[in-house]
Amino acid sequence: MKKITDKFNRPMRDLRISVTDRCNFRCTYCMPKEVYGKAYRFLPREELLSFDEIERITKLFANLGVSKLRITGGEPLVRKNIENLISKLSKINGITDIAMTTNGYLLKEKINILKSSGLNRLTVSLDAIDNATFQKMSDQKFDVNKVLDAIDYANKNGFKQIKINSVVKKETNEHAIIDLITYFKDTENIVRFIEYMDVGNINGWNKEEVLSMKDIINIIENKFELSKLEPNYIGEVANRYRFKNGKGEIGIISSVSKPFCHSCTRSRITMDGKFVTCLFANEGLDLRKPIRDDLTDAEISKIISDAWTIRDDRYSEIRNNLNNTSKKKKIEMFQLGG
Repeated sequence: MKKITDKFNRPMRDLRISVTDRCNFRCTYCMPKEVYGKAYRFLPREELLSFDEIERITKLFANLGVSKLRITGGEPLVRKNIENLISKLSKINGITDIAMTTNGYLLKEKINILKSSGLNRLTVSLDAIDNATFQKMSDQKFDVNKVLDAIDYANKNGFKQIKINSVVKKETNEHAIIDLITYFKDTENIVRFIEYMDVGNINGWNKEEVLSMKDIINIIENKFELSKLEPNYIGEVANRYRFKNGKGEIGIISSVSKPFCHSCTRSRITMDGKFVTCLFANEGLDLRKPIRDDLTDAEISKIISDAWTIRDDRYSEIRNNLNNTSKKKKIEMFQLGG
């Protein structure tokens, strides 16, 4: 295995693979309905990476030091037979952990086959547990209890410590912070609050709508006493806290107010085969074409390695010093999977 580092000596350890640009939700911060309505044309199947192509790319990344995978979308569970991909990826030498990020709505019926196929961990995106706010954030008339039931079922069928990710927008779902903590506090699941980020171009991001990590902690500490926990590993994105008077853990991901670019080890593959080295990137490096042009593994590995070696991305750390950041063309969240 040839391990590589970028210009800031950051290794490439994590790979996030988006398997589809489609989603059954229309979250306002990711795929707003006014842009991605019924008339919107998603990519045709032939433009998506096939499972065999994803497997090949993953093997090349594993040989360059990647050990952790995350399957994302869009909503990965709308990709037909996604468990077949999980099975392929779980057999790759060097891959020690496979996770999936999902909105949870289609999760329950897939739990057992995902587990048996080799999925190790789950993250469920859930911005509120009351139906009114849940439907406002997802912009669909779905019942939040279907997601909550899927989480409970997953807990009982092999998935412990599910991470519950909640994007917090000021004056939109602040009240949901305490609701989420109270609901999951006595489970082994870990609620993580994410500052509203300027990913992509179409979510109408405004810094005034960001509830900072400090603000989130203040809201929580009005009801619960917290103590800081050390990171589980170098490069962990969430600031970890536990409750002083009982079991339970929460996390806060502070990409806006307290960036963590200096320790970022994440690489990303979009559903159509672009290699992206930063969540806030404005373009990606096409790997689909060299694969379909029958380049050798060595040639494609060199393309990947060369791109990572010159990587100097640290957008979140320099955001405040940039002019007109809202006009910077960026890849959309649903193409990157967060």
